[in-house]
Amino acid sequence: MQIGPETVVSFHYTLRDESGKELETSRGGNPATYLHGANNIIRGLESAMAGRGDGDQFSVTVPPGEGYGLRNPDSVQRVPIKHLAFKGKLRPGAVVQLGTSDGMRAVTVVKAGRHTADIDTNHPLAGQTLVFDIEVLETRSASVEELSHGHVHGPGGHQH
Repeated sequence: MQIGPETVVSFHYTLRDESGKELETSRGGNPATYLHGANNIIRGLESAMAGRGDGDQFSVTVPPGEGYGLRNPDSVQRVPIKHLAFKGKLRPGAVVQLGTSDGMRAVTVVKAGRHTADIDTNHPLAGQTLVFDIEVLETRSASVEELSHGHVHGPGGHQH
């Protein structure tokens, strides 16, 4: 089955930055699974998956505009430390969770004080060109429930 709208895709990936440094991989663990066409993964990767099928292996370079966006220099703000979830000592460069009205959100600590922290709310990969090495493991038609919910259910997907 070719990847297209209403297709559930399971795949392994290795994510690298432009210099080749490995940032993340699913190999050695569970594959990533998503519903194609539901904006469940970054636009540049989803576009590169279209038309592929089981067993396909390929690399794709995703520019910032097709990935996590450009960095917004106005996205640094000072917040009370009580709104941050973290373990250990709060240090610059650490990615922590910020409690928002929409739930928890990953942010990067720029400066840590005694009662407040300056945080960057840009996605940690914003502004970066990303290189993905992909292996498509399995494709299948999405269920009616998955289509109505806009995401995958079951192993590797969202559980209710």
